[in-house]
Amino acid sequence: MPLATIVHLDADAFFVSVELASRPELRGKKIAVGGRQRGIISSASYEARAAGVYTPMPSQRAVKVCPDLILLPHSGNYSGVSRQMFDLCEDITPLVQRNSIDEGYLDLGPCGLKTAEAVELVVRELQQRVWAELCIPISMGIATNRLVAQIASKLRKPRGFVVVAPGREQEFMGPLDIKEMPGVGPKTQERLRGCGINTFGDVLTWDDSALQSAVGDGWRDFKARCAGEDDRAVEPERGEAKSYSHQRTFGRDIEEFSEIERIAKGLLDDLMSKVRVDEKRIRTLTVLVRYGDFSQESAGRSLPEATDLETAFYPLLPKLLKKAWQKPRALRLISVRLSGVDDRPAQMDIFGATDDKRRRLAGLMDQLNARERGSGIVRAHQLPKADH
Repeated sequence: MPLATIVHLDADAFFVSVELASRPELRGKKIAVGGRQRGIISSASYEARAAGVYTPMPSQRAVKVCPDLILLPHSGNYSGVSRQMFDLCEDITPLVQRNSIDEGYLDLGPCGLKTAEAVELVVRELQQRVWAELCIPISMGIATNRLVAQIASKLRKPRGFVVVAPGREQEFMGPLDIKEMPGVGPKTQERLRGCGINTFGDVLTWDDSALQSAVGDGWRDFKARCAGEDDRAVEPERGEAKSYSHQRTFGRDIEEFSEIERIAKGLLDDLMSKVRVDEKRIRTLTVLVRYGDFSQESAGRSLPEATDLETAFYPLLPKLLKKAWQKPRALRLISVRLSGVDDRPAQMDIFGATDDKRRRLAGLMDQLNARERGSGIVRAHQLPKADH
């Protein structure tokens, strides 16, 4: 039987942990990271969670729930610490999949490890090294596939370490509550519990036709996952960035389309400047809007070819905003995300020099803004509408 060599790494309360790495005197206290006035809690220490603070609770509510909560602003080098954490993983194996800033997968198959004990030793040493060098506590799950490893890593946080031996996947999964399944949200949980399904094991006892009626067309895949089956490989992505994103939370809810479009264009301009600095190109633009009740909608579209010029996305932006912002309500947040990263150099326009001129102009503006720390030059559409 093959070894369990798939590892899921999940940093514990990552944003809080990054802040505590430079402020160790706050360890053991009720800490959260988030905006104070109109923000939400993006990370909470386990002490704060025990007091009722959770993500993504509005910050103002969190302070009421936990009056002695220490609320810290986002100030840490989160991306830098994340890169260092995954760089340590790549010291062990080349097969590292960075799923998000604080979690990912490792496949230790290429490491030539012969026994389960050897695998566990390597993973424990990695866990200890991340703590020793970065002061970031992490939880680890080891299994034969990604799904079981992910569920295992989250069972005994913080600093969890759970191993599921080969052939024991169904035994491990059976008694677990269905809420532990990634992607099963509250509404699906409610529907399943209404049918008498509370654990993964309950799913496996159901007749196929009854399960199809309860779950829908995806019942086969759902049943297989509840049995601990998953054939997805760990897929490392080469290249420093998978996407670029920026958001703006408003001091007051905004309902003027022109103002939202102006702000979104400014976010796009800032992101494309970073794209050029990284010598990348982008294909896909996604816009997300969030309402006052924290519900949100998004819309995205890809260009035929990747570009490093924001002007290529300008015509798409108002269309995507209108597609996402269909409810007649004011917004509290706008987010712009660029994905479809291509690190190949831009091709020259053999039929004209328009893009080349735009690229030189954009590069000049990037240099001036960098010299003036972002306050050198702004485009006309970034200027706020004058009051008359």
